[in-house]
Amino acid sequence: MFSESFPTVSVRGVEIPSIGYGTMLFPEPEKAVSLISQAIESGYRHIDTARKYGSEKWVGEAIRNTSIAREEIWVTTKVTEENAKADDFARSVDKSLKTMQLNYVDLLLIHWPQPKVPLSETIGALIKAKQEGLAKNIGISNFTVELIHKAVQLSSEQLFTNQIEYHPFINQDKVLQTCRKFGISVTCHVPLARGEVLKSPQIKEIAKFHKKSPAQVTLKWLIQQKDIIVVPRGLSRGEIIENINLSDFSLSDEQMNMISKLRNRNLRLVDPEVRRPVWDLP
Repeated sequence: MFSESFPTVSVRGVEIPSIGYGTMLFPEPEKAVSLISQAIESGYRHIDTARKYGSEKWVGEAIRNTSIAREEIWVTTKVTEENAKADDFARSVDKSLKTMQLNYVDLLLIHWPQPKVPLSETIGALIKAKQEGLAKNIGISNFTVELIHKAVQLSSEQLFTNQIEYHPFINQDKVLQTCRKFGISVTCHVPLARGEVLKSPQIKEIAKFHKKSPAQVTLKWLIQQKDIIVVPRGLSRGEIIENINLSDFSLSDEQMNMISKLRNRNLRLVDPEVRRPVWDLP
């Protein structure tokens, strides 16, 4: 399905490109379709969107504009916690597909946990979407260790990924270990810590050694870890190409460890008061 030269992560035999294009928060919405189209033209075969992002329409338009076959593009979308009840969930999935003008998505996620609705009901709706062929794979997002355990117990279908905030400045060891225990991949949102990694002296030093950018070194650090997927956003053609151009270098164990030590900073950037769960302590 995907180019052999492009890195992928395999979950129970299903492969997903390990580098995707994130579509959250376009400062200039009028450029969104062009940027997503440029990403696809530059080799991205994984596009990450969500109802909450408001970018599904642009994603659908970009996919229709490309000559790349639909089955060669992995599309992930998410159902917001506001639609955690079964009927609302189903309507949200239907609206997402109609907005993108797609028959299915490759991966459907519960965007945030919703404590006001039984998780069993939301997981049931998620499973139903897969069984009806509306989503080829299903997963979760922003789930803590406790919630991962509950989701696994409730789901009769394999959970493909847990999309979480993960970058060099946050300690997610407990979540990573739990996901690996259950064969769940981890997808990293804000993988560049909203630009904070670009200022790190340690990362800049490693970047200089490899003649790469701090962003490239950070993304490489992530995808060199087991079953890790990244979905960075790019707001220019240069950033789009830079973020995917990672195949011609590797980080040494020493360099990987040097970056890993930065997690002690434990900087959490995505922490919305209205929907955050009780996060795991480092």
